[in-house]
Amino acid sequence: MQGKAHVVSFEQRTGFATLRVAFPAGSVDGVTLGASVAINGTCLTVTQQPGANELCFDLIVETLRATNLGTLQVGDAVNFERSARIGDEVGGHNVSGHIQTTATVLRLVDTPDNRKVVFHMPAHLMKYIFSKGFIAVDGCSLTVGEVTPDSFCVWLIPETLRVTVFGQRKEGDTVNIELDAQTVAIVDTVERVLAAKAVQAA
Repeated sequence: MQGKAHVVSFEQRTGFATLRVAFPAGSVDGVTLGASVAINGTCLTVTQQPGANELCFDLIVETLRATNLGTLQVGDAVNFERSARIGDEVGGHNVSGHIQTTATVLRLVDTPDNRKVVFHMPAHLMKYIFSKGFIAVDGCSLTVGEVTPDSFCVWLIPETLRVTVFGQRKEGDTVNIELDAQTVAIVDTVERVLAAKAVQAA
């Protein structure tokens, strides 16, 4: 996650929308039509460049259904990240920009030095979330804290709150979730192996 941008316009039609975003000066220099930029963790394709620091993206019905982008309004802040290049520093785990689900901000707990954010998740996906494991929330690579059958939490330092949309998140907000690909692969593989052994033993 490289910073925050702001929604300039959001034109929605039936099953389709065009999102126009203003970025900090210089942050999208060199971006060309067809390039990939993640908005709130969702990998999108640049379709127009109306200004030096503005980009447009088309959102299809599946993107509107599966992410929080369909709820954006003019002036909203969003997290953004350009595609990584070979040699770039990786500050967290690898994130693809493919959103599996959304979660809801269940509770915010502030202390002088950090913020605990508790998210409610679809219960059937909780098998992929482990304490101290990785997860991407609105495109931010984060470490999981406590886990329950239908929720998990993360702890955010003041710098994360300053440079991301988490500083503006409220209880009830919807966030985009990308599960850690390695964890998903391991869990699914173990389940398949155990299921096969159960069939053999029957």
